[in-house]
Amino acid sequence: MAEKKKGFSLPSTTILLFCIVVVAMILTYIIPSGEYDRVLDEETGYNLVDPESFHYVDNVHVNPFQMFVAIPRGFVGAANVIFLISFGFFWVYSVMQSGALNAGIMRILKSKMKDNPWFIVIMFVVFALAGSTYGEMETVYGLVPVFVAFALALGYDPLVGVAMCYVGVATGFASATTNAFTIGVAQTISELPMFSGLGLRWIIFVVFCAVISLLVLRYAKKVKADPSKSYVADCDFSGFALDTTEEIPFTGKHKIILLSMIVTVACIVVGSLKLGWYINEMSAVFIISALVVSAIAGFKPEQIKEHLMDAMKEMAVAMAVVGIARAIQVVLTDGMIIDTIVHAFGTLMQGMPAWLTGIMMLVVQNLINFFIPSGSGQAAAIMPIMAPLADVVGLSRQVAVLAYQFGDGYSNMIWPTASCAIVCGIAHIPLDRWYKFILPLFAVMFVMQCIFIIIATMIGY
Repeated sequence: MAEKKKGFSLPSTTILLFCIVVVAMILTYIIPSGEYDRVLDEETGYNLVDPESFHYVDNVHVNPFQMFVAIPRGFVGAANVIFLISFGFFWVYSVMQSGALNAGIMRILKSKMKDNPWFIVIMFVVFALAGSTYGEMETVYGLVPVFVAFALALGYDPLVGVAMCYVGVATGFASATTNAFTIGVAQTISELPMFSGLGLRWIIFVVFCAVISLLVLRYAKKVKADPSKSYVADCDFSGFALDTTEEIPFTGKHKIILLSMIVTVACIVVGSLKLGWYINEMSAVFIISALVVSAIAGFKPEQIKEHLMDAMKEMAVAMAVVGIARAIQVVLTDGMIIDTIVHAFGTLMQGMPAWLTGIMMLVVQNLINFFIPSGSGQAAAIMPIMAPLADVVGLSRQVAVLAYQFGDGYSNMIWPTASCAIVCGIAHIPLDRWYKFILPLFAVMFVMQCIFIIIATMIGY
């Protein structure tokens, strides 16, 4: 019997990212080096681009040896995110080893909630609100394993678990209302009142949340009705599986541990909003929380050490993904071609009608996000160019900011240099399966973005 031919599939995430590092190195021999002058803005604290200052410089080629040097530099540059992932999972792993997560989910499975798929929509909206209002994003990495385990226990697949937390928070982050890291920086650079234009932004948030969460819900129902319909049906997620066959009493100790999880998330939220905490402080909270959970569960020091080692082994792929993804940016920066690419996009849009410029800004921001995945970093690099360009073509600066927030946020879910590769690494989801799931959603998102850009242009937003 003839062997069935396998269809095309993407290589693993780490190999794909390494290939992109190689392509980035090659581009330094093709794209001329150039740069903008940057001026420190006292109000924002960012080095802003002078849009009239672009000039070419002597070409800087990144050779193969320098490319390999960029990989450890990428790991060093992304060390704080790597630690966040490893210590975040250490916390989750400690909770899983305590039996509290199993017991809590068993209690849910015995309740009516297990048959209520609208719980997926509720979780999606909760995370979307966090992303939209105070800029939640990286902290969700530590919660991905929890939601993957939760989705599996409820009869869904890991994609549904990731969608509840990550797609939810990414949708909110892109449909930002009062996100200081994106809207705050972009509007300040564009000399607009902070968080102005909020009415339309809330409408956008509600529409995007409703449409995307319902599409996720449709997929979840399909998978629960027929597990073979899952895009990851043949993948191994045994590391996240919880034993739901054994009767586990939901003890007072379990309740305290699960309560400590809520307290942990609350501490991170309050610390981020009120105390200026960022990734290192979040990692510290995860370590403390893991130790508290271990103490409540009665784990001995050697057991805690083993849990830490096991957690790091489980997250090894995710940590490698983060380091190699950062190496891409290192190569592009060393070759001094990022500013050249930004300048080319800016030149391309000159002379277009206002509404078409808005659409092109959206397209450009999506592409730029591959090269500059940092939201605030992208605002500092691109808004000093987009804001005056909007003035030239008769487009409001609010529309330019809207195009920026859309392009910066939603493409995080598709670019491997952004957060999607990290999340896939954490959840052990092959990147080609992720794209099979997310690209149809992203197509809907992109059409909606274009519609809102056109509406904003028509109403003089």
